[in-house]
Amino acid sequence: MLMRSGWLAVIGAAMLLWAGQSLAAEDRATHRSDHDADSADVVLPEVHVHGLPLNKDQQSGPVPIYTPWPAIPSTLDGKELDDWMKARMLVSKDAQVTVVVLEPAKHRELTGAGLSALKQWKFDPQLKGEEPVDGELTVRIHFRTQ
Repeated sequence: MLMRSGWLAVIGAAMLLWAGQSLAAEDRATHRSDHDADSADVVLPEVHVHGLPLNKDQQSGPVPIYTPWPAIPSTLDGKELDDWMKARMLVSKDAQVTVVVLEPAKHRELTGAGLSALKQWKFDPQLKGEEPVDGELTVRIHFRTQ
């Protein structure tokens, strides 16, 4: 059961990270009401692209290069879970990562497991042209077992 639960958490977190990086993707989160306020945080300037690929100075955030996923703690093994947490990853221009929990999971153990995994993530810093700059991204981890 632990192996299956861990994989479900990995798949759910990967899907949420991918959806957060793709601004054009439809938000298919289970907690839609929790995401309604997020759209107010994103303000994009009007951009017209006429057949030219986007270049590096339009990179929208740090690029994850190592993303270990949290495991379901043994204290919750065998329990049915549908819980999630939200964290902000602050990535300096030197690729140093600071994790800030914005919304903890209902289960303290899941928040701890998520925070422990997120602190291990590695990034290439956000670029403005060829210059590394400080950047950030928000990650939602959905822990779900059946």
